[in-house]
Amino acid sequence: MCGMRSSRTFVSCAVFIMIAAGLDLRPLRFGAGAVAGTVRAAESLNLATQRASPLDLEVSGDLATMEPGSTRYVTREQLLAMPQSVFTVIGDSNFTGPTQISGVTLSELARQLASAPDSDLIVAVCTDQYHANYPRSYVTAHHPVLVLKINGKDPAEWPKDAEGHGSDMGPYLISHPNFTSGGKNLAHPDEPQIPWGVVKIVFRDEKVVFGAIAPRGPLASDVTVQQGYGIARQNCFRCHNIGAEGGQKAGRPWLVLSAWATSSPDAFAAYVRNPKSKNPNSQMPGNPSYDDATMKALTAYFQTLIDQEKQ
Repeated sequence: MCGMRSSRTFVSCAVFIMIAAGLDLRPLRFGAGAVAGTVRAAESLNLATQRASPLDLEVSGDLATMEPGSTRYVTREQLLAMPQSVFTVIGDSNFTGPTQISGVTLSELARQLASAPDSDLIVAVCTDQYHANYPRSYVTAHHPVLVLKINGKDPAEWPKDAEGHGSDMGPYLISHPNFTSGGKNLAHPDEPQIPWGVVKIVFRDEKVVFGAIAPRGPLASDVTVQQGYGIARQNCFRCHNIGAEGGQKAGRPWLVLSAWATSSPDAFAAYVRNPKSKNPNSQMPGNPSYDDATMKALTAYFQTLIDQEKQ
């Protein structure tokens, strides 16, 4: 059910060195994409309408000077020409030890490419349809970086994934110069979003995307339901979708989870905690730390959706 590629033990002691003079790390305002400087940056890139290389980064959503929902491609050379940041990361679970990273901050991508005032969410999409969501608050607090080089090397020489699948982590992944957890929502920790195999960046309206899975009905504002919504938004939404929103890695839509949480809450909780005990072939990471209060909140949230579907 819930997503992968998120370290629960990311305590980075990174050295963050900005090597591009004047790179602005002030609080991100994606809406400022309509200003002349950003429009000129997007136009000057001369983005392609078709992918010419596996290393091209697909970008879509609210792009500067383009119709909403447009798709374009940024070459690796164009990304390397943008202001770069370099840092040594410690504690990123994608790597076995201290690792030098260089790349473009997501805030810089937004400044150069995003357009509409509502583009306050960045979504990184992976080859397996895993989605990592970066709200404005997350980007401002943690400065995530689209990684272009690892220890000075291009993707062909990157290490394989740390999950043991033997998969390439390119063409892009996302890391952080430093990640300080914001605490816990019940037993669910605030986690770094560190996907690998990233092939697409989408600029979206946070209210639209997260609104698709907002709790419904008379209990929507209940504290427990809201806690469950927060957990589902950060965890489950990475691999499960509702319509066009959310990840599709798991192949089980949001309302299937809602039906399961409603009809068999105990089985639902057991699977969330230890999916391999129910399905040895499951790729979903378990959540053994989720206590009864956490599962009660997650179940209560999902139940609000199925109750409304019956009306």
